[in-house]
Amino acid sequence: MTGNTVSHSNRKTKRVFKPNLLKKRFYIPEEDRWVVLKVSAKGLKVIDKIGITAALKRSKELGLLN
Repeated sequence: MTGNTVSHSNRKTKRVFKPNLLKKRFYIPEEDRWVVLKVSAKGLKVIDKIGITAALKRSKELGLLN
C-alpha cells in the first residue's frame, strides 16, 4: 500500500506501508517439534485465539503454506 508522508509544512513525499511481519518460533505438540513462521501481528492474534494447529490447518486450506 502506498501513500504520502506529510510534513509540518504540508510537503508530501511518497512512502510505502509495509506489513508488520515477525519471525516467530512455535511449538507443535502433535508433531513434537518447533517451527519458525514469518507471521504478521494480526496472525499472532489469530494463533493465540484458535491455536497453532488450527491456524496451520486453515492456512494450508487457503494455500498460504506449501
